[in-house]
Formats: sequence, structure tokens, C-alpha cells
Amino acid sequence: MLPTSLTQPLRRLWTLESFAYSLRVFIALAGVMALCWYLDDMGKLIPLFLGIIASALAETDDTWQGRLQALLVTLVCFAVAALSVELTFAHPVIFAVGLGVSSFGMTMLGAVGQRYATIATATLILAIYTMISLEQHGGAALDGLWGEPLLLVSGAAWYGAISVVWCALFSRHPLKLSLAHVFRELGVYLRLKSALFEPLRGMDIEQQRLALAQQNGRVVAALNQSKEMIFRRLEGQRGGRKLNRYLRLYFIAQDIHERASSSHYPYGALAETFFHHDILFRAQRLLDQQGRACKALSRALLLDRPFDHGPSAQALEDFNASLNNLYAQGRDEWRDLLSSLSALADNLATLEDKLAGADNPDARADHEDSSLFDRSPRGLSDVAERLQAHLSLASPVFRHALRLSVTLVVGYGLLHWIHPTQGYWILLTSVFVCRPNFGATRRFLRQRIQGTVMGLVAGWALITLFPTEPVQALITVAAGVAFFATRAHHYTLATASITLMVLCCFNQVGDGFGLIWPRLFDTLLGAAIAGLAVLVILPDWQGRGLHRQAATTLEASAAYLRAILDQYARGKRDDLAYRLARRNAHNADAALSTTLGNVLLEPGHFRKDADAGLRFLVHSHTLLSYLSALGAHRGTAGAAGEDNTAVTAAADDVAETLARVARQLAAGETVTPCKDSLMRHAGLLEASAAEETCDERRLLQNQLALISRQLVALSEAAGRLSIQASRE
Repeated sequence: MLPTSLTQPLRRLWTLESFAYSLRVFIALAGVMALCWYLDDMGKLIPLFLGIIASALAETDDTWQGRLQALLVTLVCFAVAALSVELTFAHPVIFAVGLGVSSFGMTMLGAVGQRYATIATATLILAIYTMISLEQHGGAALDGLWGEPLLLVSGAAWYGAISVVWCALFSRHPLKLSLAHVFRELGVYLRLKSALFEPLRGMDIEQQRLALAQQNGRVVAALNQSKEMIFRRLEGQRGGRKLNRYLRLYFIAQDIHERASSSHYPYGALAETFFHHDILFRAQRLLDQQGRACKALSRALLLDRPFDHGPSAQALEDFNASLNNLYAQGRDEWRDLLSSLSALADNLATLEDKLAGADNPDARADHEDSSLFDRSPRGLSDVAERLQAHLSLASPVFRHALRLSVTLVVGYGLLHWIHPTQGYWILLTSVFVCRPNFGATRRFLRQRIQGTVMGLVAGWALITLFPTEPVQALITVAAGVAFFATRAHHYTLATASITLMVLCCFNQVGDGFGLIWPRLFDTLLGAAIAGLAVLVILPDWQGRGLHRQAATTLEASAAYLRAILDQYARGKRDDLAYRLARRNAHNADAALSTTLGNVLLEPGHFRKDADAGLRFLVHSHTLLSYLSALGAHRGTAGAAGEDNTAVTAAADDVAETLARVARQLAAGETVTPCKDSLMRHAGLLEASAAEETCDERRLLQNQLALISRQLVALSEAAGRLSIQASRE
């Protein structure tokens, strides 16, 4: 038994997402370094290291069987790529044609799915690594034609074997980390949501809504990642107790997300009416405590500890007591607002039940629909269809593939023209920097240059201070591990680490100091080529397509509303169709937030739509919040009432208005808001709700009224986007 002082730090390290990844890389790099030292053959170090790095970059989450299959495919791709480079390296024209065609084809595989894109990108990187390794040997193959490819593929196979064994031993650990990440992001969302209940007059609600929309994108991304992980493990394994427990936790997280994103009334009106009461403070504290409970649940999952949601349960009791006090005062002018607060209380009480159920997810009913939607391609025909759908200049994937292939061919021609030392680093920089849009390219370009400078300075200092080879070998391995530990979230540090690794690694077989200036020059040149390519070769300005992404958001919201109305007519059922409509609406909202983030990084002329887009995002996310409240309160069938044709007609009209505005926005036409019709529907619904005795029907009518009023503001925001799009 290890002492507690030692086990606690180890357990915390184990909960870090990058720790297992970094540990696998450490084992692979240290093993190769030790082998080369033992054989006294450091000449094989560089290709073996490069093969390990490429294999680690190609790694995707899967079961051990799936990872083994992916590894075999990856090794075949790596072998073909390395051999092709060997055979054509001495023939520049043939090499340039092959480079352009292969980079275009491999980038197009991104249209099939993320797994294909990852393997294809890693294959392209390994091809450039082969060029670098050949250039390091003066263009001559090491130990004959098969020498270089064999070493590169051996390094890749070594890391792949470690990865497969690791996955077989710890197949559930990544899933646990992913679900913990979901609940951590939900906790942040709930605490941001609590700020909306702060009883302040004149609070900037739009800014709060914008922050919520951006955080919602992070929650959606985390949910999507967990869903894909669960789905891959469920294939052929349904029924496993542990896996079903994680599946139930995922559904609990989905339910919490729907309730957390719900809105029942404009917050400004609540703050104005109840400014001198403690109800909003109680609501704020309850949401804050539930956010903290989600964070505590995340830690409990990671550390296998009991989960305590006592503070949030007490906050719920305090909120209900405050609400009962307001009801006891019997003021008629508060009736509508108290109904909304009562709906909020029911929603948060159910959210609290979901949190309590997360401590024992096995208690979730087994008869509920637990199917997941499979987004992966089904056979070669599906792969061909996806590729064919993107063979158009309108496709961002096609434009990026064409842009990247031209970038690499131009970079290859340039290095043959000026003959720089270690010139193939130009191509490697271009591959890492050239991204599908200007905003991402600009960010990675800056971080790549900054990281390279940092790494070169650190490398110069360390190989000067520690000239002995054993110390430099340790630094090489540590820097390689640091690259994989930081590349997902700290790209500047990752670039500095890989640069340091390269310097120390090359210093093991030659003169690392001689690589400093060439590496800096090649990085600047490769970054400049990639930056110019994104500017002039079929530039994919996100601002120009903002109205289309906004239209997609409205289409998804309309489909979500129809799915909700169908549930109100037939009764609550969390089936796949409903969950898919809900997830598509949140995915579209998250995609719009991501697109706007990219627009804000574009040059001023193309950023002119950003303000209108941000305003649209605030209104569309508010609409999604009202829809989520409707979805959260689904109950028995017939909530609209059999004789209440006005409610049914209003609901259908709202859904059709959403779809119509989406069509007009997608086509760049003038958006007609139908303000009078929407406001009339809102008034009728509010009047009907005031006389309603059934709580569920009253909530449906109130929410539809809120959605109708929100559609007015949303249509006006869509109109501004449409006008700006028509001026392009």
C-alpha cells in the first residue's frame, strides 16, 4: 500500500485528460531512446521518433478492437506514403504532382468523418517527416529503399501497440473523463445562468445571454464527444453493466442540459417586479448551488467518490419557501409572474432530482429508449455519397483541400528555387498552420511563430548548458511528452516543446545549433505561404456565410418545436426522434457561436456582419431557451386541449414562421417579420393562459406567447443579416 500523500497526487494526475496520452508517448519515446543508446545507433533515432509522433497524432478514441483495426489501416497508409516519397524524392516534377494530388485526396477524406480526417492528416504529416528524414541524410535512403519507411512505420507500430494494449486495459477511463467534462461544463453553464437572476435594474441581459450561448457551445461539444465515445463502445457490447451506467449518466446530462437551458419569463420583468423580495436571490443561489453540484459530480466521477448534493437540495427548499411566501400575499397583479416562477420551481426541482439520480444512475428506467443516432458512414456507398456531396466549390472541405494542396506545391517549388537548409520544415509548418478558415489560420499562425521562437531560445540555452548526451536525451523525451500534453489547449507551448525536442534530437546525431536559424526561417516562410493562401485561394470568409448558418439554426429550432408539439399531443416520450431534434437544435446554436468566433478574427471588411450576427445569436439562443422550457415540461398527452384550436393554430403558425424566416435568410431574401400577426397570437395566448385552470396548458400557452414575441426580435435580427448578405 502506497502512503496517502503519494496516492492522492497520482489519482489526481490520473484524472487529467492529457495524462494517459502523455504517459503512452513517454513510454514510446523513452523505449526508442533507450534502444538506440543500447544499440549505439543514434542514426535511427529521428525516423523512429517521427513515426511515433505521427502515430500518436493519428490516434482516435475507440475500443481496443476498433483501435487495432484503425492502427492496421494507419500503418498501411504510412507505409504507402513513406515509400511513395522515397521513390519520387529524386524526381521533383513527379513528386510535386503526387504531393498535390495526395494532399487534396487526404484532405477530402475529412468529409467522410473525423476518424478518417485524423488518419489522413497524420499520413500527410508522416510523408513530410519522410522528406525531412531523407534530407537529413543528404537525400540518400537509409539502409536502402526500405530503410526509411521501415523505421518510420516501426516507430508508428511501436506506439500503436502501446495504444492498443492501453485501450484494452483502460477502455472505460476515457469515457469517464469525457462524462466528467460534460458535468463540469454544465456546472459552468448553470452558474452563468444564475447571474441572470441577480436582482439588478438595468443589467446588461444581452451580454449575459451571449456568454450563455458561447458556453452552451462548449456543453454541446462535450455532450457530442461523450455520445460518440459511448456509441463506439456500445457496438456489439450492449448490456454491459458498467457501460449502461455511463449511458444512463449521459442521458441524465442531456436532461439536465435541457432544463438548465430553459427560460420561463423575461428576466428584466422579474427583476423589476420582485426587486424588494428575496425570490430572485433564492433562484440565483439555487442555480449556483446546482452548478457547484455538477462540478462536485464531475470530481466524484473522476475520483470514484460519493456525490453529495445537500447544499443544492437545501437551496431548493429555501426557494420554494420564498415562493410560497409570495403566493400567501395573494396579489392579483403577480399572478402571471408567479405562474412562471412556479414553472421555474418545478423545472429546478426536477433538475435537482436528476442530480440526485446521478449518484445512482442504475435506477433510471430500463424501458426508456436508449438508442443513439449513428453518424458514421455505413459502407463504401455512404463514403462515396459523402465525398460526392463535397465535390463542389461551395463546399468548405473542397475549398480547404484545394487550398492546402496548392500551398504545399507552392512551398515545394519555393524550396527548390531558393534551396534553404532543412527546407521541408516549410511544408510541415504549412500543414499545421493552414486551416479551413482565416480566423483559425490566423490564430495558429501566430501561435506557431511564437512557439517556434520560444522553443529555439530554450533549445539553444539547454543544449549549451547541458552538452552531455544523456541529459539531452532526457530533455528530448520530456519535450516530446510536453508537446502531446499541451497541443490540445496550449498550442504555443506545444510548438515550443516540439521545437525543443527537434533541436535536442538532431543534436544527438549531428549539430543541433545549425538547425536554429533554418528552423526559424522555414517556419516564417511556411507560415507566410499558408497565410497568403488562405487570403487569396478561394478564401472561405465566415462572415459571408453567416446568414446561411443563422438559417440552419432557425430550421433546427423549427424542427425542435414541431417535435415538442408532437410530444404535447401524444404524451412525453424521450425517444430517439425527439432527442435527435433537440440535439440538432443545440448543435446548430453551437455552430453559429463558433462561426461568429471565427468572424471576429477576420479582417475588418469581412467582420462587418459580426455585430448583427452576435445580436442574432442572443435572440436565437433566447428562443432556444423558451423551446427548452417547453420540452422540459412535457407531460401527459393532450396538453393543448382538444377544444383549444387557437393554441394549436398559434403553435403551427409559430413553427411555420420560423421555417419561412429560415428559408428567406438562407436565400438572402428580404425577411418579412409578420410582426402584427405574431403579436396578435401572443396576446391571444396570454389572454387564454390567464383564464386557464390546467397548469400544463397554461405553461404551453405562456411559452408559445414568449416564443411569438421573441420571433419578432429574431425576425428583425434576421432581416439585418439578410440585408448585409445581399450587399456582398
